[in-house]
Amino acid sequence: MSLDRREFLKWSAAAGAAASLSGYLSAQQKPGAQKAAKRKTEHLVLIAFAGGVRTRETFGTPANVPVMVSMAEEGVLFPRARTANLGHFGAALSIFTGNAEQRGIRENVRGKDVTLFEYLRKDLGWGPNEAWIATSGGAQQVNYAYGLHPEYGPQYGANTLDGEGIFNREFKQLIETWGRPREMPPREKELLQRVRRGLAGDAATQGAEQVERFLLEELTRGTSDLTGANASDAKALRVARNLLTLFRPRLTAVVLQDADIAHGNYNGYLEVVRRNDAAIGELLEAVRQNPQLNGRTSFLIVPEFGRDSDLNSRRGLDHGDGSDDLRFVTCLGWGPDFRRGSVVQEEVGVVDVAPTVCELFGAKARFARGKRLPGLFA
Repeated sequence: MSLDRREFLKWSAAAGAAASLSGYLSAQQKPGAQKAAKRKTEHLVLIAFAGGVRTRETFGTPANVPVMVSMAEEGVLFPRARTANLGHFGAALSIFTGNAEQRGIRENVRGKDVTLFEYLRKDLGWGPNEAWIATSGGAQQVNYAYGLHPEYGPQYGANTLDGEGIFNREFKQLIETWGRPREMPPREKELLQRVRRGLAGDAATQGAEQVERFLLEELTRGTSDLTGANASDAKALRVARNLLTLFRPRLTAVVLQDADIAHGNYNGYLEVVRRNDAAIGELLEAVRQNPQLNGRTSFLIVPEFGRDSDLNSRRGLDHGDGSDDLRFVTCLGWGPDFRRGSVVQEEVGVVDVAPTVCELFGAKARFARGKRLPGLFA
């Protein structure tokens, strides 16, 4: 059954996805949100390659990650990035706080450390639409958006969307009942835009149109139908692509996790690495094809930690042997403000990412123990 467009607009505005994006409609950019430093970077994509990814299967085997290898040729590579700890939750959180987060593997409690989203939003006056996280799912991942430091907190956190939950149960039921709406032909889009302009030309109307476009992108481009070894990661990257190209936030973070299949399936892990590289390539190409993003967008790709040196009894890879394969990962920086074709052999840390991101935009991660990544900026 074809869904009437007016009805689509009516119920989509009330659905959970639109509610998640409602901050965009009311967000007002503050004067302090201008670029503080003379940087070309206006947008940043920060990808936490979580789940445990060894350098051996990434830059140690270039055929697995041709997209990231090509980015490295145009950017900066850090092959000696020390990880924060061995637990997924704490290790990934460390990327966003700039501190080694010693957390239990199943712990799900917010800490008091300030995230880079909070530094940027409070110190630079960014509105709530300027910082987003697209995750591959999981209850712990909502904790990356903000901490509980008394000077910062949820009012300065990032908006969080996960690939599975972007449409709530009610929204999915409507889709099942009414069917997917078709994408409007260019002529109909133009007519609809003229009608909107005739009725109201204010920012709220423009914001509503962007929310509608985001929902339609998600429905017609099949994000919810992605399958395969990296299905959750692919959805997070697709959501990030749509967020970036439609809303153009200053900071778009992506948290991946499907590589943890390596515990019992080494070949499946390799497939995740390859597919995620291809999905990153789609995101990069979307940036290059967008005139408002091309030449103004940077990428930082940071694994949380590696994996053991040797296969376990299940012919998989755990992460607990304390080897260099586990403790050191390779990080990548690509963008208009970064050096080109550079390899920094100096040891750095994943905790250096948050202070670096803050400095890129002109803020200071004053409670972070990490420091700026050396040799990154041109």
